Amino acid sequence: MQLLNTLYVTLPDAWLRLDNDTLRVEVERETRLRVPLHHLGAVVCFGHTSLSAPLMHRLADEGIALVLLDDNGRFKARLEGTESGNVLLRQAQFQRLSDTAFTLDMARACVAGKIKNARQVLQRGAREAKSQDEATRLVRLAADLAASLRALPQSETLDQVRGLEGEAARQYFSGLNLLLRPDQREAFALDGRTRRPPRDRINALLSFLYAMWMNDCRSALEAAGLDPQAGFLHALRPGRAALALDLMEEFRPWADRLALTLINRGQLQARDFVLREGGGVALQPDARKAVVVAFQERKKDEITHPLLAQPVPLGLVPLVQARLLARAVREDGAPYIPFVAR
Repeated sequence: MQLLNTLYVTLPDAWLRLDNDTLRVEVERETRLRVPLHHLGAVVCFGHTSLSAPLMHRLADEGIALVLLDDNGRFKARLEGTESGNVLLRQAQFQRLSDTAFTLDMARACVAGKIKNARQVLQRGAREAKSQDEATRLVRLAADLAASLRALPQSETLDQVRGLEGEAARQYFSGLNLLLRPDQREAFALDGRTRRPPRDRINALLSFLYAMWMNDCRSALEAAGLDPQAGFLHALRPGRAALALDLMEEFRPWADRLALTLINRGQLQARDFVLREGGGVALQPDARKAVVVAFQERKKDEITHPLLAQPVPLGLVPLVQARLLARAVREDGAPYIPFVAR
């Protein structure tokens, strides 16, 4: 199963090299890990990782994606071998870009999935709140998100859909502090969503988790034969994986839930973050490793998929959704149904 076939390299100053049919990870000339290439589907490197040219050539030959991210998890580059996507499916995808009605329906679906999953985060927080006042505030915010959902079908342009998504996100993030343990709220105070660079600890953590979901969504789309850059909700720009961003919207609340869990359980502390020059905040190397491990463990959790009506590991859900998206692109009258947790 394509769940744990991605190697995440978070060690600072790591050196990756080819050793026969094995990838070797070295730090200060000491071997830290050896992984047979046939076990890998992708290699994701954070920060200042060095790679040998023979290894990069071999990864390309084997169809193993190499993804480079900065210390905050922001996408920098991706190396791949020969494209293997379905040309007819991609032709249909490009034709759909000029179909206004289809584009609008896809954008609405992506935003609806995100808002529904975000609303469940708030509702769960309201049920678990220790204070009646905080529970009431969370219920009110969940009701505001429900109002945004009701308004989505009436949105007639992409700008209106994006406006509803932006307002729903603002309301959602305004309540995220209430989902933190009271003794953690000062250290992990969130004043809206910030990025490039993140300006506080929780934004740094969210950006890191979003980057990993982004990589999984992009890989899933490529596995389904779609072009990850030709999206519907997000504007098309050179170098932007717009369709991967579209697909990732419904998974953002899952990243938020994991971030809250790591903080509330004390698995991450204020000391696990570093303030960078210019006001940016980033995870310390050991903390990045802990987050990656927690992310991989969370992907093992079995989730009941509403369309398949059977348990599916969370890590495989992007692959399922990418195939549903491909079906929507290929077949008239087959709307895209986002993944919403039960």
